Amino acid sequence: MAAVKSERVLQGAIVLCLGLLAWVVADTFREKVVVAGDTAPDFSITTDNGSTLSRSGFGGKLLVLNFWATWCPPCLDELPSLNQFQQELAGSGVVVLGVSVDANPKQYQAFLRRTKVAFQTARDPDAKIPSEYGTYQYPETYIIDQDGKVVEKVIGATSWTDPAMISRVKALLAS
Repeated sequence: MAAVKSERVLQGAIVLCLGLLAWVVADTFREKVVVAGDTAPDFSITTDNGSTLSRSGFGGKLLVLNFWATWCPPCLDELPSLNQFQQELAGSGVVVLGVSVDANPKQYQAFLRRTKVAFQTARDPDAKIPSEYGTYQYPETYIIDQDGKVVEKVIGATSWTDPAMISRVKALLAS
């Protein structure tokens, strides 16, 4: 009788351990997605002009982190308004950083020369930074405050010069 009881306790412990192991394995495969209110993952990237930037290196500024690609039509549609947005708000404490996932460096550089992008850009061909944010479709933009918190996530192309967007960003600067 005692042997049967011990065997059942052991079986229960094994089932519990297997259940815990299954949960841990499943959790590692779960896609991490950064949303408003989360702390933005830190990163370090070298921009096209040779500067090394990190999320934590924008102290006192509002970071508009845009993930894009030259082969993405909505990204190209968004680009002129993002350029104008950067030029309009640059002096007020807003920094736009465009991180491209383009694999072909020549094509990417040729595009930048043609379009004269006004904000800082960098290429992340392995999409390491976007994947840390849970970004797999482009464009996607994160507005990150001075404390490193994501205050807004913009999925898809948007008009950055829309008065409502400008007002939201200016309100974030004031808070």
